[in-house]
Amino acid sequence: MSYDLVVIGTGPGGYVCAIRAAQLGLKTAVVEKRAAHGGTCLNVGCIPSKALLHASEAFEEAGKHFADMGVMVGAPELDLAKMMTFKQDGVDGNTKGVEFLLKKNGIDAYRGTARLAGAGRVEVLSEDGGNQLLETKNVVIATGSDVTKLPGVTIDETIVVSSTGALTLEKVPGKLLIIGAGVIGLELGSVWRRLGSEVTVVEYLDRILPGMDGEVGKQFQRILGKQGMQFKLSSKVTGVTVKDGAATVTVEPAAGGEAETLQADVVLVAIGRVPYTEGLGLETVGVGLDNKGRIQTDSHYATNVTGIYAIGDVIAGPMLAHKAEDEGVAVAELLAGQSGHVNYGVIPNVVYTYPEVASVGKTEEELKKDGIAYNSGKFPFTANGRAKVNHTTDGFVKILADATTDRVLGVHIVGADAGNLIAEVAVAMEFGASAEDVARTCHAHPTLTEAVKEAALAVGKRAIHI
Repeated sequence: MSYDLVVIGTGPGGYVCAIRAAQLGLKTAVVEKRAAHGGTCLNVGCIPSKALLHASEAFEEAGKHFADMGVMVGAPELDLAKMMTFKQDGVDGNTKGVEFLLKKNGIDAYRGTARLAGAGRVEVLSEDGGNQLLETKNVVIATGSDVTKLPGVTIDETIVVSSTGALTLEKVPGKLLIIGAGVIGLELGSVWRRLGSEVTVVEYLDRILPGMDGEVGKQFQRILGKQGMQFKLSSKVTGVTVKDGAATVTVEPAAGGEAETLQADVVLVAIGRVPYTEGLGLETVGVGLDNKGRIQTDSHYATNVTGIYAIGDVIAGPMLAHKAEDEGVAVAELLAGQSGHVNYGVIPNVVYTYPEVASVGKTEEELKKDGIAYNSGKFPFTANGRAKVNHTTDGFVKILADATTDRVLGVHIVGADAGNLIAEVAVAMEFGASAEDVARTCHAHPTLTEAVKEAALAVGKRAIHI
């Protein structure tokens, strides 16, 4: 078979790229090794984790907060198997949706493992040992990422689990120890804490959510601490021993010192992700990698080999599904002779805990490092009418704006529905808005979005409700 484009991988970046290419008239095929389309995100990542976050939040709400509102239901009972079915129903609906969209757009889908077999050729190896050779003018590699392994620690997905295993536990662990205080660890830790686990998070650095705004990290840690999550910061795990269905974890100070041992029923390794390029045959065709194992590309997602492109988690940049999607659209448009582009300064990042954490643009630490003068405006949800009446007052909105031009440079939100609130300011930043532009935009009352307006007013020291 001969194509204009073959996309390897049907995660958010890959399937979106294929659909956009087909819309633009390119004869397109995709290759997927999983039984279902959607990649890590839809199958064992974003989608199933959000289902469990939603379900566990409802469970905790019923058990701890319904009575405060006069809703008397008694103590809720957990049917974990049914909750997992709820999760899987959502996964199946999404993956089947992708399959439908590929068919609707006339995209040929091949099942198997793809390997670059030379210029303009992709070999597809199926599980039964068969193979097909696809001829193509262009290839887009969108194979995503894999779990980062911790040296000396074996993941068995039963006692010592990755994010994949943490989504399919058959019972609530009495004690859950999480290695890594990033997004994945905190989200999954939140799920199991709500369902009854005693959760301890061990982090090598001296803070949670590395890379996000420092003030956000500090306040969010206090919030999670009040919820019952325990933290051991500036600490490293030096060993995990599994015996009799439980784990003994050895933890030492990151700077060196006396070790301690912690007991856990389940250990979650959540120290990040690495690009997945295994078996692609990159060395066969000479595709270059950087020192972190990522595929090197230029500003148009082209590798050093003509006709081979890469997007998403396998290239530099944040490992986020929506970043991969935008890159998929951009490269498809570039291949069709249009001007595809991604603004990497305006990519939102969301932590789907409760409350949520969301950010876009620069942190205060980054602005200080770059020597950029800025003004900061902050507004707490304790002063927002909707948050007060809903008893969702944890957190704040912080807007950072250029001291000279007032252009919004970064926004950071801790609070209920932060993942949706951040979209407003992302759009504003895409259009080069100033803090005053946001402040002068009429916001509906009573809504949480008013906190965004008030933070923008606070940049000019003219907030109304504080």
